[in-house]
Amino acid sequence: MTTLIKLGGSLITDKGKARAFRQEAARTIASQIKAVWEAEPGLRLVIGHGSGSFGHFAAKIHQTAAGVNSAEQWLGFTKVAEAALALSHLVLLELLEQGLPAMRFQPSSIIKSADGQITAMQTSLIAQALESGLVPLVHGDVVLDSQIGGAIISTERLFAHLAKSFPVKRIILLGEVDGVLDARGRVIPSVTPSSFDSIRSVMGGSSGIDVTGGMLQKVEEMVDLVAEVPSLEVIIANGRRPNVLTDLMDQDQRTGTRITLRP
Repeated sequence: MTTLIKLGGSLITDKGKARAFRQEAARTIASQIKAVWEAEPGLRLVIGHGSGSFGHFAAKIHQTAAGVNSAEQWLGFTKVAEAALALSHLVLLELLEQGLPAMRFQPSSIIKSADGQITAMQTSLIAQALESGLVPLVHGDVVLDSQIGGAIISTERLFAHLAKSFPVKRIILLGEVDGVLDARGRVIPSVTPSSFDSIRSVMGGSSGIDVTGGMLQKVEEMVDLVAEVPSLEVIIANGRRPNVLTDLMDQDQRTGTRITLRP
């Protein structure tokens, strides 16, 4: 079974400033990834990250999320791709520095979409990398789209496709908040498809610029995913919390919000 870990854009960048990489935060999480990878022989990991203040800033400027048609929009499309790739390179360097055999798979080169929904993805390449003991690295990216020209695929949407393509045990989404919060700012420990409607009204968007919908859309997509993949567990947690990954991989330690089919 495979675990998918996302380093949120709010965690590894300052989403209030263009191209502001939080290297220390990325380095800390990379060291935790190495620790859990070494502690559990045979653990299969796919690492993903958001575009943060790299891709989201460029996408907002060029309105890429609305589709791509004109020559000017296509130029913007390539600039968004470059920004996302620039951040991915920085994350890759931190993983390699920790001695992790990380290999980047650029989503724009292995995904096709229609109206923003993934229609094809070369998941066999990622599966082969996992079989070989590698740690695939993916990220939110632009993709060619058969209906709107070009689209943006979030890391969550990419993870959802992977979870439906081969056995995935757990998805961990790390950001800068402690989980899904209620109206008083308290963590909601559990979300299920049956409870989601009752908490929807207390959830908001993300801080900073986010062209992929913020927290509400992320939770909604994950709720739909666990309904489709009943054995899956999704955890939303604070990546700034000390030793967060070690605790999350330990089933006796409870932190963050868990999204499952049943409580």
